[in-house]
Amino acid sequence: MQNWLGTGITERFIAFSMSHMVVLGTFLLSIILMYSFRHKIRQKSRSRLISRWTLALLLLVCELALNIWYVVQGVFQPKDTLPLELCSISLYLCIVMLIFRSHFIFQIAYFTGIGGAIQAMLTPVLAYPFPHLRFILFFLSHSLIILSALYMVWVESFRPTWKSILITMGFLNIALIPVSVVNMLTGGNYMFLARKPDTASLLDLLGPYPWYLLALEGVALLIFVLLYLPFAISGLRRKRKQLAASS
Repeated sequence: MQNWLGTGITERFIAFSMSHMVVLGTFLLSIILMYSFRHKIRQKSRSRLISRWTLALLLLVCELALNIWYVVQGVFQPKDTLPLELCSISLYLCIVMLIFRSHFIFQIAYFTGIGGAIQAMLTPVLAYPFPHLRFILFFLSHSLIILSALYMVWVESFRPTWKSILITMGFLNIALIPVSVVNMLTGGNYMFLARKPDTASLLDLLGPYPWYLLALEGVALLIFVLLYLPFAISGLRRKRKQLAASS
């Protein structure tokens, strides 16, 4: 049991290994299933309520399990284990969004959750391989973040707007202030504001510190625009149909 619960490991996680690919495939299947059953879930208020609370509780269980593991293994320390990474912040936003059906929170969680979690799943900052608990919690929580945002779109019919991108960028830049302070006080590297991660990531393409932080702003904006494109295209098509019907 110690080999998948403890901190001592003989093997390290390898990106795009068989276990990584299986997890990504399972995640893709879960997205397909949610999309396929979106109409059935949407038709009954009870089904929507159960789905929202199930997603919220699973996210909460993942976060609680992770923090319990930190404490039990004696590795909880302010510079590494506070919930101040972008995906951790998105996880908490998703919980609030799901419980209260908050459209305002959705506007932020949609962009930060999907944009951040996809990048994290493709290039994980993770040492523990399958079947370690950390491996399972990492991929489960990130998958749930994305599924939660897509659930609000496909089932609850929430939609972001161009203004949502500005709100999200504003939220992120405001969040950088307290996170940077925590980094300075603890010697941490939350949100990679102090330095690049040790493992390969998108940041490797954005230049040295601190210039990659400026480049990251542009990349975030580009990702958010790409995530909004399906809604922009859908809106244009709808307007064209309305003009064609009225002419």
